[in-house]
Amino acid sequence: MPTYSIGQAAELLAVSPETVRRWADAGDLVMVRGGSGSRLIDGVSLAGFASARGRGLHPVPGDVLTSVRNSFAGIVTAVRADGVMAQVEIQSGPHRLVSLISSDSVEELGLDVGVPATARVKSTNVHIDRPAGGR
Repeated sequence: MPTYSIGQAAELLAVSPETVRRWADAGDLVMVRGGSGSRLIDGVSLAGFASARGRGLHPVPGDVLTSVRNSFAGIVTAVRADGVMAQVEIQSGPHRLVSLISSDSVEELGLDVGVPATARVKSTNVHIDRPAGGR
């Protein structure tokens, strides 16, 4: 069973360690004691909590049906248009997403620095890495 320190859990959830402690103390996260008596967050509990916390954060508008399941609500941090194409950057929490779209689309959507936007990603080619060393 994988376990995470409070700091590791905080990093994965993009919150402060104090927030993780409060969630654990409230029973929202399952906490176990490590061999040295340190407080650890149960990995299965953390995965379930992260999944539940993410539901509804990036809703699809009610009048849209989509098969896209990966969405990142954020704020536009850069727009670089060059003729027909444009590069748009969105910061969604700790995630930076960069998209190449038409300059016409940038104009039609009113994309500019500071505008809220949601990047929706559908890909059959997603790479997954994990740290070496048994975790």
